[in-house]
Amino acid sequence: MFKIFLAAIVTLTIMHVTAMAQELTPSVGKVEVMQDEKITQLSEQYKKMSENSPETDGFRVQVFFDSGSNSKSKAASLKSEFETAYPGIKSYLSYKEPYYRVRVGDFRTLAEAVGFQKKIAADYPNSFPVKDKIVQ
Repeated sequence: MFKIFLAAIVTLTIMHVTAMAQELTPSVGKVEVMQDEKITQLSEQYKKMSENSPETDGFRVQVFFDSGSNSKSKAASLKSEFETAYPGIKSYLSYKEPYYRVRVGDFRTLAEAVGFQKKIAADYPNSFPVKDKIVQ
């Protein structure tokens, strides 16, 4: 009986010590970044270039494309309709011979574009995500 009691005490003590060892305690520290000056200069140069050219690679959702005699007015009408239905999302009308296109959104990743396309699929069943230059 004494051996069982002693074994239980030892087991509980080991479990307690193991649990205490796994607790995370916050520590205060200091991080010092040491880097070459050229990295800082390159970073500043990149910021300046980004200000001059606010477009970057990304994705949009194409909701319309058509060619023909009424395609420009159809595209403008659909763009206006979209802006009314989704006021927070920018829309863009463009012409690339022979098609007028309406693309919407400025998404950095394909996953974001696909997610939005699924949201609007009921209203725009022929929509699909496309690579495009987006506004940052």
